[in-house]
Amino acid sequence: MIRIATRSSKLALTQAGMVAEMLGGAELVEASSDGEQGDKSRFVRGVERAVMAGEAEVGVHSAKDLPGEMPVELEIAAVPRREDPADAWIGAGTSLADAPEGARVGTASLRRRAQLLAARPDLRVEELHGNVDTRLRKLAEGELDAIVLAAAGLRRLGREAEIGFRIPAETMVPAPGQGTLVLQVRAGDEETTAAVSGIFDLDAARELTAERAAVRLLDADCTSPVGVFARVEGEGLELDAFVGLPDGSEWLRDRVEGDASEPAAAGVLLAERLLSAGARDLLDRAEAMA
Repeated sequence: MIRIATRSSKLALTQAGMVAEMLGGAELVEASSDGEQGDKSRFVRGVERAVMAGEAEVGVHSAKDLPGEMPVELEIAAVPRREDPADAWIGAGTSLADAPEGARVGTASLRRRAQLLAARPDLRVEELHGNVDTRLRKLAEGELDAIVLAAAGLRRLGREAEIGFRIPAETMVPAPGQGTLVLQVRAGDEETTAAVSGIFDLDAARELTAERAAVRLLDADCTSPVGVFARVEGEGLELDAFVGLPDGSEWLRDRVEGDASEPAAAGVLLAERLLSAGARDLLDRAEAMA
């Protein structure tokens, strides 16, 4: 039986369990990230170590946590069908425009902070960390008026009913890979790659390829105030991006269209356009502000 390495959080275990079910059964191996330092990529390191050490054949990750550059010992073997990629508002209001003036909004994401303040400078965006349950509890206890989370995580945890409204990508460009899971295997492990090939979704893989190509060229990571979102439409691909300062005072947005069969080229084109428009300066200043 295939062994799947996963983090021990409730959401990670739920997602790994979903993959196990898709595969017709698998054993879950909890990998620790205790003691890891750094940005959100620390969430994947323990899982990657478990796969490289042979403690599991497959590592399951939220694609938005996966760094642009992976260890050479590993490769992506499958990308299942994508869940809702949107950000979700939980709290008062039926749209971002309708949210109460001066509302206290919790998020740990500079990307969300930048886009919230770009759209609504009156909002009071406050730092909010912790798992989904912790964040929802702080909202319920009245510490905040609203929080913003990934719709995909709420859906997978069976808490979709708590979503006030989805924030459209035109208003808030999702994080690269948001709503997408990836299956990592040891490079050259043809047996495991073949075993997981049945849950490979071509459209999801193409969207993720385009998004990751843009992020790599921008030299951004999962903590940068950057949104990149690809949509495959038939034989075509649309790719949107946002780069901004965490206080919402300056930002760039762009969109390109490309061929769905060449997703990396679309991602590179989008990043080149953003860099030509000054994205590198914005990102450097954003890092200094953070």
